[in-house]
Amino acid sequence: MASGDTSGFRLPAGLPPGHVTPCAAPALWLSDEPVTTPATWWARCQQQARETGLRPVLYSWPSPPDHPQLPDDIPESQLDADLERAWRSYRTRQLRRQELPVRADELPEGVTPWEDDPGPPHDQWPGLAPAGLATGIDYPDDTAYLAVEKLTAGHHGLRGAHLGLVPATRSSDIPAVMGWRCEAPRASLCNMLRSWEGRFGTRVVALQGATLHVSVTRPPRTLDHAVHLALEHVLTGADNINDGTTPFPVYAESLVDNHLWSFWWD
Repeated sequence: MASGDTSGFRLPAGLPPGHVTPCAAPALWLSDEPVTTPATWWARCQQQARETGLRPVLYSWPSPPDHPQLPDDIPESQLDADLERAWRSYRTRQLRRQELPVRADELPEGVTPWEDDPGPPHDQWPGLAPAGLATGIDYPDDTAYLAVEKLTAGHHGLRGAHLGLVPATRSSDIPAVMGWRCEAPRASLCNMLRSWEGRFGTRVVALQGATLHVSVTRPPRTLDHAVHLALEHVLTGADNINDGTTPFPVYAESLVDNHLWSFWWD
């Protein structure tokens, strides 16, 4: 289907050849081939998002949609209460791990367990992390563009990404609306992303197989704040945080002043 065939979309002018994916509701426009200068394409479409109602996302290795949802159909949750329940379950497993350390054969091949990883330093659920503080100019779209530039210029493998346009009301709904195929619990993930969007100025900017990349306008500035927030990252269930390869204190420290968060689910 040519890029000029909107099929219900109000597409930006001058797009590369693309198509509306079948079996997607409400719909997803996707470029037929990886785009050159993907950061430029992302910025151009983001600038027109209010007019078109379409939010851009870079998409490597696209696959057929998996049960896409309308934004209004994504169930709202009491995030704090849901995370507290998840924390209680996680804490039980954490205490069990401390009593029975992980064996080397339970980790991915070639990975040595961190026997001294203390995990999150909480004996009870601490509540949601406070919002990040703005410093200087607070423009989430500008931060997102810089994150996209970083992802497409470095070793992340997104230089050859397709351009996707998603009719999502907000950036945090992109994974559910486009029917992103992953092992993550999409509804609870979108509620987490909605909360981060308000507290930290996040934007979903790219999907790379089972990896989600999120730009962050107001990241934690102190280690204490990062440790509090890192617990929420743990409770997403993302494998890159929970597979035993990075000690919790090291991961938490990596969030300080970090404007790009990445999560993957095996």
